[in-house]
Amino acid sequence: MADPKGFLKNTERELPPRRPVPVRIMDWKEVYEPGDSAVLRRQAGRCMDCGIPFCHKGCPLGNLIPEWNDLIWRGEGRAAIERLHATNNFPEFTGRLCPAPCESSCVLGINQPAVTIKQIEVATIDDAFANGWVEAEPPARLTGKTVAVVGSGPAGLAAAQQLTRAGHTVAVFERDDRIGGLLRYGIPDFKMEKRHLEARLRQMQDEGTRFRAGVEIGKDITWEDLRARYDAVVIATGSTVPRELGIPGRDFDGVHFAMEYLIESNKAVAGDQVPHQIHAEGKHVIVIGGGDTGADCIGTAHRQGALSVTNLAIGKQPPAERPDHQPWPMMPTLFEVASAHEEGGERAYLASTVEFLGNDAGEVRALRLAETEYLADGRRVPKSGTEREIPADLVLIAMGFTGPERSALESQLGTVFTGRGNVERGDDYQSTAPGVFVAGDAGRGQSLIVWAIAEGRAAAAAVDEYLMGRTNLPSPVRPGDIALGLQPA
Repeated sequence: MADPKGFLKNTERELPPRRPVPVRIMDWKEVYEPGDSAVLRRQAGRCMDCGIPFCHKGCPLGNLIPEWNDLIWRGEGRAAIERLHATNNFPEFTGRLCPAPCESSCVLGINQPAVTIKQIEVATIDDAFANGWVEAEPPARLTGKTVAVVGSGPAGLAAAQQLTRAGHTVAVFERDDRIGGLLRYGIPDFKMEKRHLEARLRQMQDEGTRFRAGVEIGKDITWEDLRARYDAVVIATGSTVPRELGIPGRDFDGVHFAMEYLIESNKAVAGDQVPHQIHAEGKHVIVIGGGDTGADCIGTAHRQGALSVTNLAIGKQPPAERPDHQPWPMMPTLFEVASAHEEGGERAYLASTVEFLGNDAGEVRALRLAETEYLADGRRVPKSGTEREIPADLVLIAMGFTGPERSALESQLGTVFTGRGNVERGDDYQSTAPGVFVAGDAGRGQSLIVWAIAEGRAAAAAVDEYLMGRTNLPSPVRPGDIALGLQPA
Protein backbone atom coordinates (compact mmCIF):
# COMPACT_ATOMS: atom_id res chain seq x y z
CA MET A 1 0.00 0.00 0.00
CA ALA A 2 1.08 3.58 -0.54
CA ASP A 3 0.52 5.94 2.42
CA PRO A 4 -1.77 4.02 4.84
CA LYS A 5 -3.36 7.29 5.93
CA GLY A 6 -3.06 9.10 2.61
CA PHE A 7 -6.76 9.09 1.76
CA LEU A 8 -7.52 10.37 5.28
CA LYS A 9 -4.98 13.18 5.22
CA ASN A 10 -5.52 14.27 1.60
CA THR A 11 -9.21 14.20 0.72
CA GLU A 12 -9.18 16.33 -2.43
CA ARG A 13 -8.13 15.71 -6.03
CA GLU A 14 -5.26 17.88 -7.24
CA LEU A 15 -4.52 18.25 -10.96
CA PRO A 16 -2.01 20.40 -12.85
CA PRO A 17 -3.51 23.77 -13.80
CA ARG A 18 -4.49 24.45 -17.38
CA ARG A 19 -2.62 27.24 -19.13
CA PRO A 20 -4.57 30.53 -19.23
CA VAL A 21 -7.15 30.58 -22.03
CA PRO A 22 -5.88 33.78 -23.72
CA VAL A 23 -2.41 32.22 -23.90
CA ARG A 24 -3.20 28.69 -24.99
CA ILE A 25 -5.58 29.58 -27.82
CA MET A 26 -2.66 31.38 -29.47
CA ASP A 27 -0.81 28.10 -30.06
CA TRP A 28 -1.35 24.34 -30.49
CA LYS A 29 0.56 23.14 -27.44
CA GLU A 30 -1.05 20.94 -24.80
CA VAL A 31 -3.30 22.82 -22.42
CA TYR A 32 -1.86 21.62 -19.09
CA GLU A 33 1.05 23.14 -17.21
CA PRO A 34 3.82 20.78 -16.08
CA GLY A 35 2.82 18.88 -12.96
CA ASP A 36 4.36 19.12 -9.50
CA SER A 37 6.05 15.89 -8.35
CA ALA A 38 5.07 16.52 -4.73
CA VAL A 39 1.42 16.83 -5.71
CA LEU A 40 1.69 13.67 -7.79
CA ARG A 41 3.12 11.67 -4.89
CA ARG A 42 0.45 13.05 -2.59
CA GLN A 43 -2.27 11.93 -4.99
CA ALA A 44 -0.68 8.50 -5.45
CA GLY A 45 -0.65 8.21 -1.66
CA ARG A 46 -4.44 8.52 -1.61
CA CYS A 47 -4.74 5.09 -3.25
CA MET A 48 -6.11 2.64 -0.65
CA ASP A 49 -4.71 -0.55 -2.25
CA CYS A 50 -8.20 -2.01 -1.97
CA GLY A 51 -8.70 -5.69 -1.24
CA ILE A 52 -10.82 -5.79 -4.39
CA PRO A 53 -9.48 -3.00 -6.63
CA PHE A 54 -12.42 -2.20 -8.89
CA CYS A 55 -10.17 0.13 -10.92
CA HIS A 56 -8.59 -3.01 -12.43
CA LYS A 57 -11.88 -3.89 -14.08
CA GLY A 58 -13.00 -0.35 -14.77
CA CYS A 59 -9.99 -0.34 -17.09
CA PRO A 60 -10.34 -2.85 -19.97
CA LEU A 61 -6.56 -3.26 -19.93
CA GLY A 62 -6.60 -4.47 -16.34
CA ASN A 63 -3.97 -1.90 -15.41
CA LEU A 64 -2.27 -2.68 -12.09
CA ILE A 65 -3.18 0.71 -10.72
CA PRO A 66 -2.57 0.24 -6.97
CA GLU A 67 0.86 -1.21 -7.71
CA TRP A 68 2.17 1.71 -9.71
CA ASN A 69 0.47 4.20 -7.40
CA ASP A 70 2.46 2.70 -4.53
CA LEU A 71 5.70 2.86 -6.52
CA ILE A 72 5.14 6.49 -7.49
CA TRP A 73 4.45 7.39 -3.85
CA ARG A 74 7.74 5.70 -2.93
CA GLY A 75 9.61 7.62 -5.66
CA GLU A 76 10.37 4.48 -7.70
CA GLY A 77 9.47 5.79 -11.15
CA ARG A 78 11.38 3.18 -13.13
CA ALA A 79 9.65 0.31 -11.37
CA ALA A 80 6.33 2.10 -11.81
CA ILE A 81 6.66 2.34 -15.59
CA GLU A 82 7.53 -1.36 -15.75
CA ARG A 83 4.27 -2.22 -13.97
CA LEU A 84 2.35 0.22 -16.17
CA HIS A 85 3.85 -1.18 -19.37
CA ALA A 86 3.03 -4.71 -18.23
CA THR A 87 -0.60 -4.09 -19.23
CA ASN A 88 -0.59 -0.97 -21.41
CA ASN A 89 1.57 -0.45 -24.49
CA PHE A 90 0.83 3.26 -24.76
CA PRO A 91 0.14 5.05 -21.45
CA GLU A 92 1.21 8.34 -23.04
CA PHE A 93 -1.89 8.04 -25.26
CA THR A 94 -4.41 6.80 -22.69
CA GLY A 95 -3.11 9.21 -20.05
CA ARG A 96 -4.04 12.09 -22.35
CA LEU A 97 -7.03 10.83 -24.31
CA CYS A 98 -8.92 8.24 -22.27
CA PRO A 99 -11.93 9.44 -20.22
CA ALA A 100 -10.63 7.26 -17.37
CA PRO A 101 -13.31 4.68 -16.54
CA CYS A 102 -10.81 3.50 -13.93
CA GLU A 103 -11.47 6.66 -11.94
CA SER A 104 -15.24 6.14 -12.11
CA SER A 105 -14.72 2.72 -10.50
CA CYS A 106 -12.17 3.88 -7.89
CA VAL A 107 -13.38 2.66 -4.49
CA LEU A 108 -12.33 5.93 -2.88
CA GLY A 109 -14.83 7.60 -5.21
CA ILE A 110 -17.71 6.19 -3.17
CA ASN A 111 -17.38 8.96 -0.60
CA GLN A 112 -14.43 11.08 -1.76
CA PRO A 113 -13.13 12.40 -5.08
CA ALA A 114 -11.38 9.53 -6.89
CA VAL A 115 -7.61 9.16 -7.09
CA THR A 116 -6.15 11.08 -10.05
CA ILE A 117 -5.21 7.83 -11.79
CA LYS A 118 -5.05 9.29 -15.29
CA GLN A 119 -2.69 12.10 -14.26
CA ILE A 120 -0.43 9.71 -12.37
CA GLU A 121 -0.34 7.48 -15.46
CA VAL A 122 0.68 10.21 -17.89
CA ALA A 123 3.23 11.70 -15.50
CA THR A 124 4.79 8.26 -15.02
CA ILE A 125 5.28 7.65 -18.75
CA ASP A 126 6.45 11.21 -19.46
CA ASP A 127 9.04 10.87 -16.70
CA ALA A 128 10.11 7.50 -18.13
CA PHE A 129 10.68 8.92 -21.61
CA ALA A 130 12.55 11.91 -20.14
CA ASN A 131 14.87 9.59 -18.20
CA GLY A 132 15.48 7.14 -21.05
CA TRP A 133 13.64 4.28 -19.35
CA VAL A 134 11.52 3.46 -22.40
CA GLU A 135 13.72 1.15 -24.42
CA ALA A 136 13.18 -1.09 -27.43
CA GLU A 137 12.29 -4.70 -26.61
CA PRO A 138 13.15 -6.67 -29.76
CA PRO A 139 12.42 -10.40 -29.77
CA ALA A 140 15.17 -12.84 -28.86
CA ARG A 141 14.40 -14.87 -31.98
CA LEU A 142 12.15 -14.73 -35.03
CA THR A 143 9.42 -17.25 -35.73
CA GLY A 144 9.53 -16.96 -39.51
CA LYS A 145 5.84 -15.99 -39.53
CA THR A 146 4.59 -12.77 -41.13
CA VAL A 147 1.64 -10.59 -40.13
CA ALA A 148 0.07 -7.61 -41.90
CA VAL A 149 -1.71 -5.08 -39.70
CA VAL A 150 -4.02 -2.77 -41.64
CA GLY A 151 -4.54 0.50 -39.81
CA SER A 152 -2.12 2.36 -37.55
CA GLY A 153 -4.40 3.70 -34.85
CA PRO A 154 -4.14 2.51 -31.23
CA ALA A 155 -5.58 -0.97 -31.91
CA GLY A 156 -3.30 -1.61 -34.88
CA LEU A 157 -0.19 -0.30 -33.14
CA ALA A 158 -0.88 -2.35 -30.00
CA ALA A 159 -1.38 -5.52 -32.02
CA ALA A 160 1.76 -4.81 -34.06
CA GLN A 161 3.96 -4.21 -31.03
CA GLN A 162 2.76 -7.35 -29.26
CA LEU A 163 3.24 -9.53 -32.35
CA THR A 164 6.66 -8.06 -33.11
CA ARG A 165 7.83 -8.78 -29.57
CA ALA A 166 6.53 -12.35 -29.96
CA GLY A 167 9.00 -12.80 -32.82
CA HIS A 168 6.78 -12.40 -35.87
CA THR A 169 7.69 -10.12 -38.77
CA VAL A 170 5.03 -7.42 -38.76
CA ALA A 171 4.21 -4.77 -41.36
CA VAL A 172 1.72 -2.01 -40.54
CA PHE A 173 -0.13 -0.56 -43.55
CA GLU A 174 -1.64 2.93 -43.38
CA ARG A 175 -3.38 4.72 -46.23
CA ASP A 176 -2.54 8.19 -44.89
CA ASP A 177 0.84 9.73 -45.61
CA ARG A 178 1.96 9.32 -41.99
CA ILE A 179 1.58 6.56 -39.42
CA GLY A 180 -0.78 7.06 -36.50
CA GLY A 181 -4.34 6.89 -37.77
CA LEU A 182 -6.71 8.77 -35.49
CA LEU A 183 -3.80 9.59 -33.16
CA ARG A 184 -2.10 11.43 -36.01
CA TYR A 185 -4.88 13.26 -37.81
CA GLY A 186 -7.95 12.98 -35.58
CA ILE A 187 -6.54 14.32 -32.31
CA PRO A 188 -5.50 18.01 -32.16
CA ASP A 189 -2.09 18.84 -30.75
CA PHE A 190 -3.62 20.76 -27.85
CA LYS A 191 -4.80 17.38 -26.55
CA MET A 192 -1.71 15.38 -27.52
CA GLU A 193 1.35 16.80 -29.18
CA LYS A 194 2.61 14.51 -31.93
CA ARG A 195 6.07 14.21 -30.39
CA HIS A 196 4.60 11.59 -28.05
CA LEU A 197 3.45 9.52 -31.01
CA GLU A 198 6.80 9.91 -32.78
CA ALA A 199 8.71 8.73 -29.71
CA ARG A 200 6.63 5.55 -29.50
CA LEU A 201 6.94 4.86 -33.24
CA ARG A 202 10.73 5.12 -32.96
CA GLN A 203 10.68 2.47 -30.23
CA MET A 204 8.51 0.19 -32.39
CA GLN A 205 10.81 0.63 -35.39
CA ASP A 206 13.82 -0.22 -33.24
CA GLU A 207 12.01 -3.40 -32.17
CA GLY A 208 11.54 -4.41 -35.80
CA THR A 209 8.01 -3.33 -36.71
CA ARG A 210 7.86 -2.17 -40.32
CA PHE A 211 5.65 0.75 -41.32
CA ARG A 212 4.14 1.24 -44.78
CA ALA A 213 2.44 4.63 -44.99
CA GLY A 214 0.59 5.80 -48.09
CA VAL A 215 -0.63 2.31 -48.99
CA GLU A 216 -4.38 1.72 -49.17
CA ILE A 217 -5.35 -1.92 -48.83
CA GLY A 218 -8.21 -2.69 -51.17
CA LYS A 219 -6.89 -0.24 -53.74
CA ASP A 220 -3.08 -0.24 -53.97
CA ILE A 221 -2.97 -3.85 -52.79
CA THR A 222 -6.08 -6.00 -52.81
CA TRP A 223 -7.18 -7.75 -49.64
CA GLU A 224 -6.80 -11.10 -51.43
CA ASP A 225 -3.20 -10.34 -52.38
CA LEU A 226 -2.39 -9.18 -48.86
CA ARG A 227 -3.83 -12.37 -47.38
CA ALA A 228 -1.80 -14.43 -49.84
CA ARG A 229 1.45 -12.64 -48.97
CA TYR A 230 1.17 -12.90 -45.17
CA ASP A 231 0.51 -15.73 -42.76
CA ALA A 232 -2.11 -13.65 -40.95
CA VAL A 233 -3.84 -10.29 -41.34
CA VAL A 234 -5.26 -7.97 -38.68
CA ILE A 235 -7.99 -5.51 -39.67
CA ALA A 236 -7.61 -2.44 -37.44
CA THR A 237 -9.07 0.19 -39.73
CA GLY A 238 -11.35 1.73 -37.12
CA SER A 239 -14.92 2.95 -37.42
CA THR A 240 -14.50 5.65 -40.05
CA VAL A 241 -17.91 6.08 -41.73
CA PRO A 242 -19.42 9.24 -40.24
CA ARG A 243 -23.07 9.40 -39.25
CA GLU A 244 -24.89 11.55 -41.78
CA LEU A 245 -27.36 14.35 -41.08
CA GLY A 246 -29.77 14.07 -43.98
CA ILE A 247 -31.70 17.32 -43.83
CA PRO A 248 -32.41 20.00 -46.46
CA GLY A 249 -29.36 22.08 -47.37
CA ARG A 250 -26.80 19.40 -46.53
CA ASP A 251 -24.99 19.98 -49.84
CA PHE A 252 -24.31 23.69 -49.25
CA ASP A 253 -20.66 24.74 -49.22
CA GLY A 254 -19.44 25.10 -45.67
CA VAL A 255 -21.19 22.01 -44.27
CA HIS A 256 -18.61 19.33 -43.49
CA PHE A 257 -18.04 16.22 -41.44
CA ALA A 258 -15.91 16.92 -38.39
CA MET A 259 -13.07 14.62 -39.44
CA GLU A 260 -12.66 16.43 -42.76
CA TYR A 261 -12.03 19.59 -40.78
CA LEU A 262 -9.78 18.05 -38.13
CA ILE A 263 -7.61 16.15 -40.60
CA GLU A 264 -6.87 19.29 -42.59
CA SER A 265 -6.15 21.26 -39.43
CA ASN A 266 -3.76 18.62 -38.10
CA LYS A 267 -1.92 18.52 -41.41
CA ALA A 268 -1.57 22.31 -41.40
CA VAL A 269 -0.29 22.28 -37.81
CA ALA A 270 2.27 19.65 -38.88
CA GLY A 271 3.55 22.13 -41.46
CA ASP A 272 1.88 20.73 -44.57
CA GLN A 273 0.45 22.94 -47.28
CA VAL A 274 -3.31 22.34 -47.37
CA PRO A 275 -4.89 23.99 -50.42
CA HIS A 276 -8.39 25.35 -49.82
CA GLN A 277 -8.24 24.34 -46.18
CA ILE A 278 -11.51 24.29 -44.25
CA HIS A 279 -10.85 27.14 -41.83
CA ALA A 280 -12.84 28.88 -39.11
CA GLU A 281 -11.19 32.30 -39.10
CA GLY A 282 -13.76 35.09 -38.93
CA LYS A 283 -16.70 32.68 -39.21
CA HIS A 284 -19.76 31.75 -37.19
CA VAL A 285 -19.07 28.07 -36.49
CA ILE A 286 -21.72 25.52 -35.56
CA VAL A 287 -20.62 22.12 -34.19
CA ILE A 288 -23.38 19.51 -34.21
CA GLY A 289 -22.68 16.78 -31.66
CA GLY A 290 -21.68 16.96 -28.02
CA GLY A 291 -18.94 14.32 -27.79
CA ASP A 292 -15.15 14.39 -27.81
CA THR A 293 -14.92 14.95 -31.57
CA GLY A 294 -17.20 17.95 -31.23
CA ALA A 295 -15.01 19.33 -28.44
CA ASP A 296 -11.94 18.87 -30.65
CA CYS A 297 -13.66 20.94 -33.34
CA ILE A 298 -14.51 23.65 -30.81
CA GLY A 299 -10.94 23.96 -29.56
CA THR A 300 -9.62 24.00 -33.13
CA ALA A 301 -12.08 26.72 -34.18
CA HIS A 302 -11.03 28.90 -31.23
CA ARG A 303 -7.38 28.63 -32.25
CA GLN A 304 -8.21 29.46 -35.85
CA GLY A 305 -9.94 32.68 -34.83
CA ALA A 306 -13.63 31.87 -35.19
CA LEU A 307 -16.03 34.77 -34.76
CA SER A 308 -18.36 32.60 -32.69
CA VAL A 309 -18.67 28.90 -31.83
CA THR A 310 -21.96 27.19 -30.98
CA ASN A 311 -22.19 23.54 -29.95
CA LEU A 312 -25.56 21.81 -30.48
CA ALA A 313 -26.65 18.56 -28.84
CA ILE A 314 -30.01 16.94 -29.59
CA GLY A 315 -30.43 15.41 -26.13
CA LYS A 316 -30.81 16.64 -22.59
CA GLN A 317 -27.96 18.21 -20.67
CA PRO A 318 -26.36 15.48 -18.52
CA PRO A 319 -26.38 15.93 -14.73
CA ALA A 320 -23.39 17.34 -12.87
CA GLU A 321 -23.46 14.53 -10.28
CA ARG A 322 -23.65 10.74 -10.68
CA PRO A 323 -27.31 9.81 -11.36
CA ASP A 324 -29.06 7.06 -9.39
CA HIS A 325 -29.39 4.82 -12.45
CA GLN A 326 -25.59 4.85 -12.96
CA PRO A 327 -24.30 3.97 -9.48
CA TRP A 328 -20.70 3.33 -8.55
CA PRO A 329 -18.70 1.61 -10.04
CA MET A 330 -20.36 2.37 -13.41
CA MET A 331 -18.96 5.11 -15.62
CA PRO A 332 -21.66 7.80 -15.49
CA THR A 333 -22.68 10.23 -18.20
CA LEU A 334 -22.01 13.65 -16.69
CA PHE A 335 -21.95 17.27 -17.79
CA GLU A 336 -18.29 18.09 -18.16
CA VAL A 337 -16.39 21.20 -19.14
CA ALA A 338 -13.51 20.14 -21.36
CA SER A 339 -10.65 22.53 -22.03
CA ALA A 340 -12.25 23.47 -25.36
CA HIS A 341 -15.54 24.43 -23.69
CA GLU A 342 -13.62 26.50 -21.14
CA GLU A 343 -12.17 28.54 -24.01
CA GLY A 344 -15.49 30.05 -25.02
CA GLY A 345 -18.55 29.52 -27.16
CA GLU A 346 -22.12 28.50 -26.43
CA ARG A 347 -23.47 25.03 -25.66
CA ALA A 348 -27.12 24.29 -26.43
CA TYR A 349 -28.97 21.13 -25.45
CA LEU A 350 -32.34 19.85 -26.68
CA ALA A 351 -31.43 21.42 -30.01
CA SER A 352 -32.70 19.64 -33.15
CA THR A 353 -31.25 20.79 -36.47
CA VAL A 354 -34.06 21.16 -39.01
CA GLU A 355 -32.49 22.73 -42.10
CA PHE A 356 -29.36 24.38 -43.44
CA LEU A 357 -30.03 27.71 -45.17
CA GLY A 358 -27.83 29.06 -47.95
CA ASN A 359 -27.17 32.15 -50.04
CA ASP A 360 -27.30 32.59 -53.81
CA ALA A 361 -23.69 31.37 -54.12
CA GLY A 362 -24.61 28.00 -52.61
CA GLU A 363 -22.86 28.69 -49.30
CA VAL A 364 -24.38 27.99 -45.91
CA ARG A 365 -25.46 31.19 -44.16
CA ALA A 366 -27.65 29.99 -41.29
CA LEU A 367 -29.06 26.99 -39.52
CA ARG A 368 -32.70 26.49 -38.62
CA LEU A 369 -33.18 24.57 -35.40
CA ALA A 370 -35.97 23.71 -32.98
CA GLU A 371 -36.32 22.39 -29.46
CA THR A 372 -36.13 18.62 -29.13
CA GLU A 373 -39.35 16.88 -28.09
CA TYR A 374 -39.31 13.38 -26.62
CA LEU A 375 -42.21 11.21 -27.76
CA ALA A 376 -43.80 8.40 -25.76
CA ASP A 377 -41.96 5.78 -27.83
CA GLY A 378 -38.59 7.38 -27.05
CA ARG A 379 -38.08 9.09 -30.40
CA ARG A 380 -36.69 12.61 -30.48
CA VAL A 381 -38.29 15.06 -32.92
CA PRO A 382 -38.22 18.82 -33.53
CA LYS A 383 -40.98 20.50 -31.51
CA SER A 384 -43.41 22.37 -33.71
CA GLY A 385 -43.50 26.13 -33.21
CA THR A 386 -40.05 26.43 -31.63
CA GLU A 387 -38.02 26.98 -34.81
CA ARG A 388 -35.39 29.70 -34.91
CA GLU A 389 -32.38 30.62 -37.04
CA ILE A 390 -28.78 31.12 -36.01
CA PRO A 391 -25.99 32.41 -38.27
CA ALA A 392 -23.63 29.79 -39.67
CA ASP A 393 -20.67 30.19 -42.03
CA LEU A 394 -19.13 26.81 -41.16
CA VAL A 395 -21.05 23.76 -39.91
CA LEU A 396 -19.22 20.71 -38.60
CA ILE A 397 -21.13 17.44 -38.17
CA ALA A 398 -19.70 15.47 -35.24
CA MET A 399 -22.43 12.91 -34.66
CA GLY A 400 -20.25 9.84 -34.33
CA PHE A 401 -19.47 6.97 -36.68
CA THR A 402 -21.49 4.03 -37.98
CA GLY A 403 -18.75 1.47 -38.68
CA PRO A 404 -15.81 0.60 -40.93
CA GLU A 405 -15.77 1.06 -44.69
CA ARG A 406 -17.26 -2.09 -46.22
CA SER A 407 -16.92 -2.12 -49.98
CA ALA A 408 -13.44 -3.60 -50.51
CA LEU A 409 -13.70 -5.99 -47.57
CA GLU A 410 -16.99 -7.40 -48.85
CA SER A 411 -16.00 -7.65 -52.51
CA GLN A 412 -12.41 -8.85 -52.08
CA LEU A 413 -12.56 -11.01 -48.95
CA GLY A 414 -16.25 -11.82 -48.67
CA THR A 415 -16.19 -10.34 -45.18
CA VAL A 416 -19.48 -10.58 -43.27
CA PHE A 417 -20.72 -7.58 -41.28
CA THR A 418 -23.00 -7.49 -38.27
CA GLY A 419 -26.36 -5.76 -38.14
CA ARG A 420 -24.61 -2.82 -36.46
CA GLY A 421 -22.22 -2.45 -39.40
CA ASN A 422 -19.11 -3.89 -37.75
CA VAL A 423 -16.91 -6.70 -39.08
CA GLU A 424 -18.27 -10.00 -37.78
CA ARG A 425 -15.80 -12.01 -35.73
CA GLY A 426 -15.63 -14.98 -33.40
CA ASP A 427 -14.43 -15.26 -29.82
CA ASP A 428 -10.88 -15.60 -31.20
CA TYR A 429 -11.15 -12.22 -33.00
CA GLN A 430 -11.07 -14.06 -36.34
CA SER A 431 -13.38 -12.80 -39.07
CA THR A 432 -15.31 -15.03 -41.44
CA ALA A 433 -12.19 -15.04 -43.67
CA PRO A 434 -9.68 -17.60 -42.31
CA GLY A 435 -6.51 -16.06 -40.97
CA VAL A 436 -7.99 -12.55 -40.98
CA PHE A 437 -8.51 -11.06 -37.51
CA VAL A 438 -10.29 -7.90 -36.38
CA ALA A 439 -9.31 -5.53 -33.56
CA GLY A 440 -10.65 -2.26 -32.24
CA ASP A 441 -13.51 -0.15 -33.54
CA ALA A 442 -13.72 -2.08 -36.83
CA GLY A 443 -15.12 -5.02 -34.88
CA ARG A 444 -16.36 -3.40 -31.71
CA GLY A 445 -17.88 -0.20 -33.04
CA GLN A 446 -16.99 3.34 -32.00
CA SER A 447 -15.44 3.16 -28.54
CA LEU A 448 -12.68 4.42 -26.24
CA ILE A 449 -8.95 4.39 -26.92
CA VAL A 450 -8.38 2.10 -23.94
CA TRP A 451 -10.69 -0.49 -25.51
CA ALA A 452 -8.80 -0.20 -28.80
CA ILE A 453 -5.47 -0.96 -27.12
CA ALA A 454 -6.99 -3.78 -25.09
CA GLU A 455 -8.47 -5.35 -28.21
CA GLY A 456 -5.21 -4.90 -30.10
CA ARG A 457 -3.40 -6.84 -27.37
CA ALA A 458 -6.08 -9.53 -27.25
CA ALA A 459 -6.20 -9.93 -31.03
CA ALA A 460 -2.39 -10.24 -31.06
CA ALA A 461 -2.65 -13.14 -28.61
CA ALA A 462 -5.25 -14.80 -30.87
CA VAL A 463 -3.02 -14.35 -33.94
CA ASP A 464 0.00 -15.71 -32.09
CA GLU A 465 -1.95 -18.80 -31.06
CA TYR A 466 -3.25 -19.23 -34.62
CA LEU A 467 0.30 -19.12 -36.00
CA MET A 468 2.14 -21.07 -33.30
CA GLY A 469 -0.52 -23.31 -31.75
CA ARG A 470 -0.10 -21.62 -28.36
CA THR A 471 0.64 -18.17 -26.95
CA ASN A 472 2.17 -16.47 -23.93
CA LEU A 473 0.75 -13.08 -24.88
CA PRO A 474 -1.85 -11.58 -22.52
CA SER A 475 -5.47 -11.33 -23.66
CA PRO A 476 -7.18 -8.72 -21.48
CA VAL A 477 -10.62 -8.72 -23.15
CA ARG A 478 -12.89 -10.82 -25.33
CA PRO A 479 -15.16 -9.61 -28.14
CA GLY A 480 -18.38 -8.44 -26.54
CA ASP A 481 -16.86 -7.56 -23.15
CA ILE A 482 -18.27 -4.43 -21.55
CA ALA A 483 -17.27 -2.22 -18.62
CA LEU A 484 -16.04 -3.92 -15.45
CA GLY A 485 -15.43 -7.13 -17.39
CA LEU A 486 -19.12 -8.08 -17.46
CA GLN A 487 -20.64 -9.91 -20.40
CA PRO A 488 -23.64 -8.35 -22.16
CA ALA A 489 -26.94 -10.08 -21.54
